[in-house]
Formats: sequence, C-alpha cells, structure tokens
Amino acid sequence: MFRNSNFDSFCAADRPLYESIAQVLDWQFRYFQPVERIKALVGAVAGRVVFTTSFGLEDQALTHLIVESGMTVEFVTLDTGRMFPQTYDVWEATEARYGIRVQPVYPQAHALEDLVATQGINGFRRHITQRKACCAVRKLEPLQRALDGVAGWITGVRAEQSVTRSGMAFVSDVGGRGLLKANPLLDWTRDQVVALVDEHAVPRNKLHDHGFLSIGCAPCTRAVQPGEAERAGRWWWETEGSQECGLHIDADGRPVRAGISR
Repeated sequence: MFRNSNFDSFCAADRPLYESIAQVLDWQFRYFQPVERIKALVGAVAGRVVFTTSFGLEDQALTHLIVESGMTVEFVTLDTGRMFPQTYDVWEATEARYGIRVQPVYPQAHALEDLVATQGINGFRRHITQRKACCAVRKLEPLQRALDGVAGWITGVRAEQSVTRSGMAFVSDVGGRGLLKANPLLDWTRDQVVALVDEHAVPRNKLHDHGFLSIGCAPCTRAVQPGEAERAGRWWWETEGSQECGLHIDADGRPVRAGISR
C-alpha cells in the first residue's frame, strides 16, 4: 500500500528502529506542520485517503488546509440522523465555500428501525448498553463502511481534548488492516485552531458561540459551563470520564468507541 519513494532512503540507517511506516510517519509528524503531515500521509499510501469530518472547529480547519493545499483527499461524514440543524448549515456552507462535496454515510435503515423498535427513540439515555447500541448503529457500522478499502484515514483529534486522546499517536496502523490513521492536529491547542479558522474566515458551527465546544448528536450534546472540560457536554448523564466520542479501530480492525470502560 505504501508508495513513498523516499521511505527507504529516509530510514535505511535506522530501519531496525522502526517496525512500520506508521512509526516512521509518527516520528516525522513531530517536526511537521499540519499541512506537511497530511502531505506526508497522502504521499505514503497508494490507496484512497479519507477525512471523516463532523464539521467541528478542528474538522473545519483541516478541511481548509486540505482544500487550499490541493491534496487528493475524500471528505466523508457520518450522518447519524440526530444532528443539530446548525451542523447541516455549516455542512452546506463548507461545500459552497470550498467547492467540494462531503459524502454522507447513513445508518442501515433496517438496523435503525430495529434499534428504535427495541429501545424507543431516546432509549440511549436509560442505560449505557443502550447508548452503546445506538452509537453502534448510527456511527460504528457506518464508519466501517466509510473506511472500507481506504488506505489513509485523517481525523481532527487533539490530545488536549481528553485524557483518552492525550495518549494517542500522530499516526497508527490500525487493526493490522493496512489502514493508517493520522491525527494532524494532535498537538494543537484549541486557541490555535480558533485562530486559523478566524484568520481564514472558515465556516463554523454557530453553536460554538453558545458554549458548545464539542458537537455531536443533538440529544447527546449540551453547552459546557465555564471551567468544564471541552467534552463535558457529551453524554453528560454518564459517569465522568466516559465522554469519548472518537471513533477508533481495535486490534482486530473493528470500529470501537474509546474511553468507556463500563
């Protein structure tokens, strides 16, 4: 899957130190800016590169960088069917501003019908297992389809967003499935992201101006209070520390939700 012609010369002397190109890229990313990181990923894989966006600040910043640099990256979003109207507004504004199409991936109709028939329309609030079942239908299975046949996966994860994310790598070979996951903004602060978005007048979700620092499905997101962590408004009725919305791949190459131990 890898096509970087400079890879052999780059790490020939240190080849024993690296077990995979993911480790090489992870090391390189420490010295690169976000655009250079994305270019390195695109240059390292022979297959498709997909950016999964939820239209938050980080994703909007990455969309701007990708489009302005002219890199060949596909834009995909997981439309759960429970998104805020403001999210659809920024989706439309983003396509208009950058002349792109963001490909939606929706839940399977039969699975969604079975879910609602079993637990009710808002059953996810009653128990952690029901919330996880809802996420599985609305996000995890669609993510599996979105990443089918993909060689490179770009996300807007930042380390300071949560304890779980603070330990993530810049680049990882997920699940041994020939898929590189890259987090080009991993070491950026929220202030850096806001500065980039403001400087370039990037379309942004209006909810950010009303205390919504992290935006997901409407029933599962609230504004945060002063002093609260960025992700405190996600699944706030659950135990503190379980507010992890990142979609990840386990050792077997299956999508999972991180940060939930129950």
